[in-house]
Amino acid sequence: MKLKDVYPLYLNNKAAQPNTDLEVIDKYTGEVAFRTALATPDVIDEAIAGAVRAAEPMARLASYEKQDVLNHCVTRFKERYDELAYALCVEAGKPIADAEGEVGRLIDTFRIAAEEAVRNYGEIQPLDISARAKGYIGMWKRVPIGPCSFISPFNFPLNLAAHKIAPAIAIGCPFVMKPASMTPLGAIIMGEVLAECDILPEGAFSILPAARAGSDLFTTDPRLKLLSFTGSPGVGWDLKAKAGKKKVVLELGGNAAVIVDKDADLDHALARIVFGGYYQSGQSCIHVQRAIIHADIYDKFRDMLTAKVKTLKSGDPKLRETFIGPMISVKEATRLKGWIDAAVAAGATLLAGGGCEGNMLEAALLENVPRDADVVVEEAFGPVVVLSKFSDWDAALAEVNDSKFGLQAGIFTRDIHKVLEAWDHLDVGGIVVNDVSSYRIDNMPYGGVKDSGLGREGVRFAIEDMSEIRNLVIRRV
Repeated sequence: MKLKDVYPLYLNNKAAQPNTDLEVIDKYTGEVAFRTALATPDVIDEAIAGAVRAAEPMARLASYEKQDVLNHCVTRFKERYDELAYALCVEAGKPIADAEGEVGRLIDTFRIAAEEAVRNYGEIQPLDISARAKGYIGMWKRVPIGPCSFISPFNFPLNLAAHKIAPAIAIGCPFVMKPASMTPLGAIIMGEVLAECDILPEGAFSILPAARAGSDLFTTDPRLKLLSFTGSPGVGWDLKAKAGKKKVVLELGGNAAVIVDKDADLDHALARIVFGGYYQSGQSCIHVQRAIIHADIYDKFRDMLTAKVKTLKSGDPKLRETFIGPMISVKEATRLKGWIDAAVAAGATLLAGGGCEGNMLEAALLENVPRDADVVVEEAFGPVVVLSKFSDWDAALAEVNDSKFGLQAGIFTRDIHKVLEAWDHLDVGGIVVNDVSSYRIDNMPYGGVKDSGLGREGVRFAIEDMSEIRNLVIRRV
């Protein structure tokens, strides 16, 4: 399969090629894979103006019409499955199995949104709670919030963009989207598919690759009613501070932990932690970064994990046998390699991996890591897992919580009482039992607390953020 040499941006529903200024690199070969148009501030301004014009006609679309658009996308994504997966291999360096999994999730997300498009329910409320309200009845419905701004990250170029685009269409919000400059193609292809839908009013969507320096309008423009950002915590909280009066949803970083209790199925836990720690080179905000293992099984499980990690094959993401592909850049691989080396210098034991060549970083496994090391405290966002041991369940829960992040956590145990204790006491957005922190289904509420973000995604929950409650009170006279 071959990608095109040049791709457009999408401005007010239409392809435009004002330039070919953005070079996108094949993350494995390091060569230019293709070029796209780069939106300038005047183009972004025009897109926002178009979204404002489209707000009323988008809100008037019937539920079945929005559902038809989303179902069209599902059909077209299925037809373009191989192309979308190959694009992920090239622009994101994602191993082909992971790439195909993401295309499947893209399809799931739009399918879920198509179902939700006809479920925009409200509520009837009795208001006669006292004598003065006798004869009054209330009801409310959800209405679109208006023009939205979306900024998506490099690590899931399809599905994390889909979690913004699909709910917006389902509720009837026009939007402008800035995909990550390193991985813009997935969103551009979504724009190409949406452009096939004549029912969408002009200005319903714009897909605009843009340089960070020229993209302030995505955040600061008061015509936009919501900003949804997925990316690094530092950038996200800075954008929130600049966003003014608009609603802000942030899906940010993590350094997710899993607990493996002594009664866990170790073979199952091993397979899931290897996946959760190293899939797509650990470049996920919910990848397993910390594994907290009961002392009674620690030595056995450590040895099992070490042996397995050493077998993981690194290489060309386009090959089926590759499990560890390149990191997004040499800069990021070098950063994480430095964190690993610093931990070893401070007394940690490197059990596996740690070698680095260019942006190819071997899957690394560490134990005896000081609790204040960057690889424990910060978000690694790469293929490294840190081991520690516990004897007391409450201490294990406290160790999970000993973080400025709080996105998701995993626990492996057969004890329902410990599950409920974890649900009560873990300060995270979600807990996954007998699986890893990196497990996500696209209709569940997903998001974090503390530095991990603000708000929830998952189609139904994103629709709530992209809408407002409009109340109606009737007096019967």
